[in-house]
Amino acid sequence: MSKIVKHNGTVYLCGQVGDGASVAAQTRDCLERVDALLARAGSSKDRILQTIIWLADMADFAEMNEVWDAWVPEGNTPARACGEARLARPELRVEIIVTAACD
Repeated sequence: MSKIVKHNGTVYLCGQVGDGASVAAQTRDCLERVDALLARAGSSKDRILQTIIWLADMADFAEMNEVWDAWVPEGNTPARACGEARLARPELRVEIIVTAACD
């Protein structure tokens, strides 16, 4: 699996999961990983076009969304979808998939 795919000025990141005991901690870790991968690809969170967020339980939406709202640049919020899905491991609570413009 590729962590980063670049094509015609667009960067696609594979789904990012994070470490932590809470949804908030996992979300913060996911977003730190997104920041690092976007930087490697010549992009940034200011250039995100779309984000898809999977939660293991939609009851965790508010906790995840609080971290998201603090991270996403005001005025540059991407199109976003959020749904519930069984994730790869039982301890995972959130997975974030990002598509962004790049150099």
